[in-house]
Amino acid sequence: MNASTFFNTPNAERYLGTLCKHFGHKVPVTHQPGSGRIELPFGHCELRADESGLQMTVEAPDQPQLDKMTGVITSHLERFAFRENPQLEWQVSGA
Repeated sequence: MNASTFFNTPNAERYLGTLCKHFGHKVPVTHQPGSGRIELPFGHCELRADESGLQMTVEAPDQPQLDKMTGVITSHLERFAFRENPQLEWQVSGA
């Protein structure tokens, strides 16, 4: 199962880097300019940044773990981007 959301922001690359650096202290992370991947025990998150914003797609084996993934990514982005007050709406697919 997966879910995707888009955060319209001029600071997408900065938030992508901040998320990857934060999670990279505890879990496997891949980060390069414009993209990243965060591997959590219950799923993973693909991130893509461009001039229009930050695209995030999470994948997990079942709905409870997918909900956990969206919650963890959302809460961290809200903390890092508090000045922009992100309102994320996750679109679920693969149910």
